[in-house]
Parts: sequence; structure tokens; C-alpha cells
Amino acid sequence: MSSPSCERPPTIDPVAAARWHAAAPAVSPWLHEEVARRMQERLQWLRQAPASWCHWDAVRGGLQAHALVSARYPKARCQVQESALHCARVAHQALRRPWWNPARWTAASPQFGMPADASVQMLWANMALHAASDPLALIAQWQRALGVDGCLMFSCLGPDSLRELHALHAAMGWPPAGHAFTDMHDWGDMLLQAGFADPVMDMERITLTFATPERLVQELRELGRNLHPQRFAALRGRRWHAQFHQALSERLADPAQGGRLALTFEIIYGHAFKPVLRARVDAHSTIALQDLRAMLHQGDRPPAPARR
Repeated sequence: MSSPSCERPPTIDPVAAARWHAAAPAVSPWLHEEVARRMQERLQWLRQAPASWCHWDAVRGGLQAHALVSARYPKARCQVQESALHCARVAHQALRRPWWNPARWTAASPQFGMPADASVQMLWANMALHAASDPLALIAQWQRALGVDGCLMFSCLGPDSLRELHALHAAMGWPPAGHAFTDMHDWGDMLLQAGFADPVMDMERITLTFATPERLVQELRELGRNLHPQRFAALRGRRWHAQFHQALSERLADPAQGGRLALTFEIIYGHAFKPVLRARVDAHSTIALQDLRAMLHQGDRPPAPARR
């Protein structure tokens, strides 16, 4: 396969993606929480509870979902990594337990910051991957944080998302409504390239309905931004916004939903495991210390937990 830089989504502007990541609202959107709730139900597929897990970008990914996963694994050590500074402050305030909280007597407070290499047994990343300008590099970060037999659980938007909005922009002759989202089969290929094994992908579609164009636009602004390099480059005027709202009212009204405006979101779920490193012996080979230890001791390890 090609190098990681060539795996960048061709319709994501990396500068715009970085600006959005640094300024995205430090809240958990309703859709993110709902997807995370459904994703945590998939944890029943794991027969062995992780002793430690990392919640990657918990604030945007879902603080209510963090409580669900923590309740499922109350004895597990938790590491919270926020890659955006403004979200890190919110995560500290929302998740750190005060000294007088009785929960501190039964479980330790989460630790904050980048997890050390091979330090966690599960990495949870909800609704983050589709906005990454270099997704293979991000997946590689997750792979390094996991120990051998560690599990990655993630979700993201799929290519069928916002199809109504894309069709509207095309019909009106406007620039693209947003960047293209990656297919789940391509995510599976990238997981394998990053060193994961046994990737399992599935998807579902969720339809959200809105009473007014204003409410629909508000929801979209909370979920993300148009990161397409060919997006409209200037500010839109009042006349265009009025035309846009009128087009939303006319083209997105769904009779099956009582005339409410409907938007489709394709949700991709994936999980994969970090296998024991199989080193290729060359004249000169470089192996990370934690991977070398795993190889030296793999004969002493108990069998890997059964997977469904």
C-alpha cells in the first residue's frame, strides 16, 4: 500500500480540519452520544474486561457514554486523552472526581494525557476518525497505545451521510456541501496496514428529523464543518442564507415524517485487535522495547481471550 501521507482523504483540507479541531464546541453532540450508546452495547462481544482503557477525545465523543463504559468496567484504570486543549480543560472539570466523592473509594479517578505505548487494553474512539486529515497516522497512534491483544473500538460517519444535503447543493449548482467520508472497507484496509488484526466492520443508518431549517443548521454546526478544499471560500450573504433555508424546507421535507426535514447519517462501527508482533529478521532490524518484551514473553502468556 501507499505511505500514510498518501492515505489522507483527498477531499479534506488539512488546515481547515486543524482549525475545526481546535475550535469545535466543547460539548458532546446528541448524535455522538447516541452512537456511543450503541457502540458500548457492542462491548458484550469482548469476553474479558480490560484492566485499563483509554477514552480518546471524550468531550466530543460523549461524556454520557464515558459514564456507561466506566460503569461496565468499574475496576479498570482509565486514561483520558484530549487532543484539543479547550476540550482537555472541560474533560478535567467533568471527569475528575473530587476528594469527597464516594466513587473515589471504589475506583480511581481517570488519568489525563497521552497514554504511554502499549499501556492500555482497550482504546475507545467515538466519531473522531471521519474528520482526521491523516487518518492512518491517527490509527497508528491508537495502535501504539494498545498492548498486545488490546482492542480498538471506534465509530465514524460513512459515505452515505448527509446525502440529502449533497444532492441539494448539486441541484442548486453550489460547491460541495462537505468532504467525502471513507467507506468501511477502506477503514478495514487501513487497520490492517497500521498493524491491527481481525478487523470487524459494520454500519447502520440513522435518520434525524428537524422542525425548521434553522434547527437543522444549528445541529450541523455542532457536528462539524465543511472541510472540502473546494468549499465556498468567502462569507455567504443574507440573501443566500434565505435561499438555502428555503431550499432545505422544499427539498428535505419528508412526507413519511410528517413534513419534517430529514437528514441521513451512515454510522460505521469497527473493532480490531493488536496482535503479537511477528518480527521480520533483516540484516539490521529496529524493534520497540515493549514489542520486544511481548515477543520474548509470549511463550509465558496465557492464551488470548476468546473473541466473538
